[in-house]
Amino acid sequence: MFALRRPEPRLPRSPGGSGGTPRVWRVMCVIDHLLVRSVGRIEITGEFPAHLRGRPVLIAANHIGMFDPFVLIAALRKVGVLPRFMLTGGLLDAPVLGYFLRKAGHLRVDRGKANIADAFGRATETLTTASVPLLLYPEGRVSREPGLWPERGKTGAARMALHGEVPVLTISQWGAHEAVYWGTEVVNGPADVKPLVTSFFRAVRARKTFKVHIGGVVDLSDLVAGKPGDAMRAHARIMRQITTDLAPLRAAELDKPAFHDPTRPCDSTSPWRP
Repeated sequence: MFALRRPEPRLPRSPGGSGGTPRVWRVMCVIDHLLVRSVGRIEITGEFPAHLRGRPVLIAANHIGMFDPFVLIAALRKVGVLPRFMLTGGLLDAPVLGYFLRKAGHLRVDRGKANIADAFGRATETLTTASVPLLLYPEGRVSREPGLWPERGKTGAARMALHGEVPVLTISQWGAHEAVYWGTEVVNGPADVKPLVTSFFRAVRARKTFKVHIGGVVDLSDLVAGKPGDAMRAHARIMRQITTDLAPLRAAELDKPAFHDPTRPCDSTSPWRP
């Protein structure tokens, strides 16, 4: 059962388009809801601002584990929001799953390839016309900082927000890292999948609690696109707000996570760590 109790909101039923919700994505979100509920419970704090509903908005969240996208989808669905994601080309090219993700309207970005600038351009254009939010991780990957605090990240989200003049809402989360191990960079066979499966079924038995805090809108009103340094200033404000809201969620684990994932690399640092 979910910790949050509130009436189910009426979700958009448009068959597609930048401002609608494709049917395939609604179905996938229902499946996601059932998956997350099978593993544990969600505790949601904060609220999605009423004045941002039906408007372009960029949601920036911290990335703590392989399962946290599922938790974020379930939490946002619970408050009446079905966001789109910026996804790597590998996911969108995957057999079966990739087909449905493309049909759902998620945006593609190929890391380290020339089309990354085009992807951000398309995302910015989509942001300015959409009535559903775009969710992305400014870090670009699951944090490899030993304490699982947000890594330095990149300015892509900040640049998109400034160029599109779109508000940025932050989400901080904790607990999803306990559901599924980090695993490996590349899956080469059953041995690489086994830790993910065993950790998932261990979480099913343990009934984890996933904490999600919907933060406020980051004040970027004094910053402008193209002005030297403003993208980095915007990025720093976004990351600091995520980190500030994260600290209460993990108050008993400020130094390092109580849960140890032996597969997650710990070779990075966090400039935002309290």
